[in-house]
Amino acid sequence: MKLVECVPNFSEGRDRRVIDAIAASISGVDGVKLLDVDPGAATNRTVYTFVGEAERVVEAAFRAIRTGSELIDMSRHTGEHPRQGACDVCPFIPLSGATMDDCVELSRRLGKRVGDELGVPVFLYEYAATRPERKSLVNIRVGEYEALESKLKDPAFAPDFGPARFVPKFGAMVTGAREFLIAYNINLNTRNVKIAKDIALEIRDSGRIARDDEGRKLASEGGGTLRKPGKFENCKATGWFIEEYRCAQVTMNLTNFRVTPVHAVFDEVCRLAEARGVRVTGSEIVGLVPLEVLKMAGEHYLRKQGACAGVTVDRLVEVAVQSLGLKDVAPFDPERKVIEFQTGNRNRGLMGLTVNGFADELSSDSPAPGGGSVAALCGALSAGLSAMVAQLTHVKKGFEGLRDEMDALAVRAQQLKEFFARAVDEDTDAFNQVMAAMRLPKKTDAEKAARQEAMQAATLGAVMVPFGVLERCREAAELAGIVAARGNPNSLSDAGVGSLCARLAATGAWYNVLINLPGVEDKAKVRELSSRAYELLSTVQAACDAVDASVRERLLGGLAG
Repeated sequence: MKLVECVPNFSEGRDRRVIDAIAASISGVDGVKLLDVDPGAATNRTVYTFVGEAERVVEAAFRAIRTGSELIDMSRHTGEHPRQGACDVCPFIPLSGATMDDCVELSRRLGKRVGDELGVPVFLYEYAATRPERKSLVNIRVGEYEALESKLKDPAFAPDFGPARFVPKFGAMVTGAREFLIAYNINLNTRNVKIAKDIALEIRDSGRIARDDEGRKLASEGGGTLRKPGKFENCKATGWFIEEYRCAQVTMNLTNFRVTPVHAVFDEVCRLAEARGVRVTGSEIVGLVPLEVLKMAGEHYLRKQGACAGVTVDRLVEVAVQSLGLKDVAPFDPERKVIEFQTGNRNRGLMGLTVNGFADELSSDSPAPGGGSVAALCGALSAGLSAMVAQLTHVKKGFEGLRDEMDALAVRAQQLKEFFARAVDEDTDAFNQVMAAMRLPKKTDAEKAARQEAMQAATLGAVMVPFGVLERCREAAELAGIVAARGNPNSLSDAGVGSLCARLAATGAWYNVLINLPGVEDKAKVRELSSRAYELLSTVQAACDAVDASVRERLLGGLAG
C-alpha cells in the first residue's frame, strides 16, 4: 500500500460550522484517517492532516476543497496568515510505500480535477512545480488574494490548471508534493538561552554571520554580509526558553529527514552542548512522525553499539525512543505518535492473532484464510529464520569479518518478513473481494456489466497477491542460502528450515496463482503470468535444492564425525 499524507490549509479558522463541515468531508472517505484539525482564530486558517492510501487521499482532498469552495468567501476574508485562496495550499507528502514522484502525480491529478470541476486557478509548487520560480509557495503567493485579479491578467502568471481568470469567491489554490516536515526540539540542562541560540546557529542550514577574530562582520566579494554555513541542510533552527520545562531549548524544523536525519542532529547537538559545558536532557517530536524516522535512528544507534541492526520494527522503535530521550521531555507513545501505527492494520487481522488463534481460524469452515495466506506465512517464517541466523552470526566470536554483511542481510530479511506478513492478510482480503463481487446484483444489463467488471478486477487481484509472494520467494531462498553457507554453523539447521519454508511458500503461492488464473478473461495476460510464475517457481526450487543438499551433507557429515 502506498501511504500518503495530505495537509490542506483552508482560509477559515473561526467559523466552527465551516471547519467541521470540511473535516466531515475528509472523514467520510473510506480508507482515509483524519489525524488532526488545527484551527487558528488570529490567522483565520485551519490546517487539516489526514493520511491514507494514495487514491483515497486524492478523493478526500477534492471533497474537502469542494466543501471549502461552497462555504468560504475569500472576498470577505481577513487574517494574519498569508493567503490567496479558500483552500490556500494542499501538499502531498510520501510516507511508507510511496515516492515523491507518486505525490507529484497525485498533486497534478488533484489540480486538474479542481481546475476542471470547480473552475478555479490552480498552481503547482515544490517538487511538482512546472517552472523554477514556482517551486516556492512564497513566490506564487506574492501580493496574496488582493493581488490575484491583476496578476492573473499577466500571461506569465497563467495557472497550471483551471481558468486564467479571477474567481472572487475562491481565489486560487496551490498544490504540490513536498517532504515530511518534522518539528523537533532538544532540551538543555541550562536556562541560558544564548547557549541554545549559539547551538542553533551552528546546526541550521543558513548558519551564522561570519566574523573575524575581533568579532567584526566579514563582507563577501559582492559587498554583502558573509555567512558561515551551518552543519545541516534542510534544518531551520533557533533557541528559546521554555517556561513549561524551565530550561533552554534548541527548536527546529527538519524539512527533509532523509537528507538530515533526526538522529544526526541529536548527536551533533549533544556534542555541541558538551563543548559548551551543558548537556542534552531529552528531546521531543511535535506531532506525528513517519516510522522510517525511528527505524533509521534505531539502526544508527544499534550499529554505534556494535549490535546488529537487523531486528524487528518494535525493537528499532524502542532503541530510537530510548536513545533520543523521547520520553524524557514529554510522553511518547509510538502507537499514537507513529503515523503508520495510527493508520495501518498493526496488531489486527490474521497477523494480530496468536499462533493458536491463527490455526483455529484456519481450521474453521470459512474458505479464508486458506492456502494463499499460509504460503505467505511460510515466506515470513523463512525470512525470519534468515534474520535470526544473521544476528547469531553477527555476534559469534571468530566471525567478526562477516559483521557488516550479516548486518545488511538481517535488515533485508526483516524487510522481507514484513512484506510476507502483510501478504498474509492481503491474500484473504483479495479472496473476500472476489466473494463480494460475486454477490453484486445482476438483474439488468448495466448491473451485469458492472458485476463482470468487478469480478475481473477482484480475480486479477487474487492472482497478483500470490504472484507477488512468489516473486519475493526468490530473495527468501537467496538469503537462506547465504546464511546456510556463511552463517553461524550452530544454526545450520535453522538456515535449512528457512530454505524449506521458502520452497513451500513459493509452491503454495504458485498453486494459488494457477487456481485463480482461469477466471481472468485476458488470455494474453493469463499466458504471460502463467509462464512467468513457472519460471519463478523453477528458480526458487533450484536454489532451495542446492541449499537442502548442502545442509543435509554437512549435518550428516557432522553425525558421521
